[in-house]
Amino acid sequence: MLTLATTTPGDPEIFASLQGEGPSLGRPVAFVRLSRCNLACTWCDTAYTWRFEGDNRPHRDGTAFDRKANQVTLDEAEVAARIAALGQDRLVITGGEPLLQGAALARMVALLPGISVEIETNGTVAPHAALDPLVAQYNVSPKLAHSGNPADLALLPERLEAWAKDVRAWFKFVVAEPDDLAEVLALIEAHGIDRARTFVMPEGTGSAKLRERERWLAPLALEHGLRLSDRLHIHLYGDTRGT
Repeated sequence: MLTLATTTPGDPEIFASLQGEGPSLGRPVAFVRLSRCNLACTWCDTAYTWRFEGDNRPHRDGTAFDRKANQVTLDEAEVAARIAALGQDRLVITGGEPLLQGAALARMVALLPGISVEIETNGTVAPHAALDPLVAQYNVSPKLAHSGNPADLALLPERLEAWAKDVRAWFKFVVAEPDDLAEVLALIEAHGIDRARTFVMPEGTGSAKLRERERWLAPLALEHGLRLSDRLHIHLYGDTRGT
């Protein structure tokens, strides 16, 4: 069984859209958003996947979500059938933290031959042995200090080094202030991360904030040989579910 996020109560967040971030930006894909996360970013724009009532982990807007309305459990075969019905040749598995459900994901992905799979992960969880061979691309987004997560939970050296050695892994660092670049560069040097596979992306859930931050982030990306990622879905649809 898989535990998914919802768009409306009881309706799993499975949809077709354009990938809004990273190396596949602008590509038509199917999405499935899973529930649950082992980290708690203070600026997380999908807090409804983890910050349920009774969870006191900090978030900047303080909202606590009703678990029954925002989480649904489905059989892997049903999830695969819903994804196949979208008619896309690429699937993005996101969250929450998808790799917490690696074994169930492996069973689901095995039912989707011919569909390329990319997984969005915070980089702290090793891929399940049965899932890993089925994945074409990992979008690894380690969380910097401004996320509010302790480094000993969010930045695990053995995992960062393993991702750095995996040619399928692309790194994406969420940046809120110019000073965050120093932390990004330190992680790149410490763990042998390839700058050619590294994106910096502005933090923000509105077009105006993204554009404001891109104005100073773009020249920094150019200076340090990093890629710049926009958040296309925010400009197209706003900060909404199922987009």
